[in-house]
Amino acid sequence: MRLLIQDLLCAAAERHAEATAVIDGEHELSYAELDERSSRLAGLMTDRGVKPGDRVGLALEKSLEAVIAIYATLKAGATYVPLDDHAPVHRLAYIARDAGIRCLVSSEAAASVCEGLLAEGVELQSVIGADARTGQAQGPEWIPWSTVESFQTAATAPRPLDPSALAYILYTSGSTGEPKGVMLSHANGLAFASWAADEVGVTAEDRLSSHAPFHFDLSTFDLFAAAAGAAAVVLVPRELSIFPVMLTKFIAEQAISVWYSVPSALIALVLRGELEQTPLPALRVVIFAGEVFPAKYLARLVEVLPLPRYLNFYGPTETNVCTWYEVPPGAALLEDLPIGRPLPDVGAEILREDGSPAAEGELGELVISGPTVMHGYWNDAERTARTLHVDGDQRRYRTGDLVRRRVDGELLFAGRRDDQIKTRGYRVELGEVETVLNAIEVVLEAAVIAVPNEAITNRLKAFVVSSAPITSGQLSRLCRERLPSHMIPDEIEFRSELPKSSTGKVDRRALQ
Repeated sequence: MRLLIQDLLCAAAERHAEATAVIDGEHELSYAELDERSSRLAGLMTDRGVKPGDRVGLALEKSLEAVIAIYATLKAGATYVPLDDHAPVHRLAYIARDAGIRCLVSSEAAASVCEGLLAEGVELQSVIGADARTGQAQGPEWIPWSTVESFQTAATAPRPLDPSALAYILYTSGSTGEPKGVMLSHANGLAFASWAADEVGVTAEDRLSSHAPFHFDLSTFDLFAAAAGAAAVVLVPRELSIFPVMLTKFIAEQAISVWYSVPSALIALVLRGELEQTPLPALRVVIFAGEVFPAKYLARLVEVLPLPRYLNFYGPTETNVCTWYEVPPGAALLEDLPIGRPLPDVGAEILREDGSPAAEGELGELVISGPTVMHGYWNDAERTARTLHVDGDQRRYRTGDLVRRRVDGELLFAGRRDDQIKTRGYRVELGEVETVLNAIEVVLEAAVIAVPNEAITNRLKAFVVSSAPITSGQLSRLCRERLPSHMIPDEIEFRSELPKSSTGKVDRRALQ
């Protein structure tokens, strides 16, 4: 029998029934409890009309209920669509309509999201997990969690014919201004999670952090790799991200053994988390992904915490994680940290603009193929056709990322194809300018955007957060030591912080 994602949970519940599966503050569930409660919720979903292939929306804060709902949706044969409960309701309404969500799983804490969707005209058949705050003669059926707890019939939905059935749709920012839904199957999720669990060596003795929100693809490692090894998942409260000292204490008190997050969270720990004063003996693996980790901060992190393995995972949402690199113990950290080599059975080509293979060391677009690659964008055949080439069971995705291959075969990330702009007749990679700025000692964060200008096509504007007083002139002079004159920012604006998206990345749209 070919595995589905929920089979990881069922196997863990069978082998390690009493092992802790999820920890949320003072509350936790064993694998047996998570398996039983998710089956009960799946049964309620099917009883209320959820069919295999349906999309179920999840509007929940990070909680035990959210984890239960993810596995319940999969057990019902449906596809889960996680919604950011802090996002504008207009955006959530677009996603709900685009995905055709009819069943929504929520909570009392997020009931306002449900009411906001209804106010936006989204037609829901049922809302599970919350009570209607006002009497309604018509509209969806509101089913409180107490009904879920008392429901006795487990899901009886037929299993999808094969693991190519969709498991989840993750909506990411789209170039048109509207979110795009990335379709990922059971096979996609398992190809990454199973490899990652083996590579990291996840066991029932481990405690994995769950720092990323569930609408961010990093969360699939937290949940599914943990289940593959019957490890505990520790849900990290959202508010701790703005209090690095408290986050350090949380990692220590919860005895986190595997940490996974975007680099910005780790940079905050290095700069303001007082890591030197708080021993973290349980921490054995640190994984980062989602954005470039400036070498100067990674070097400081490794110096303070020299014992864990450090793994750099790379991959857009459309490919899951597709390449990885392990920082060699005791090695002098390179200024350009490689994104490494492909996962087993994953292909990585580097192509020139004309589609021919790039030579060693030559810059080109990274094209990924293999079992981790998405099935396309939901309800958007045109966008899918532009980036995804399907030949039978083989899918090749044009990432839009520019990379080059080193002599030793490791891949180096060089920026985005759509971040390549022209100024004064020259092509400029904004990511390259950011890399140079981030390498400057006093620069905590930097982002560069292009500002249209009739005379020179584009002006370069940099936004900088610094740890010590420095002038724009001084920064420009330091940049001139590494960059040609046409790549020096024309304007530098200092900020106390850069705007961030809900996934912790720099929000470039807000800067623009």
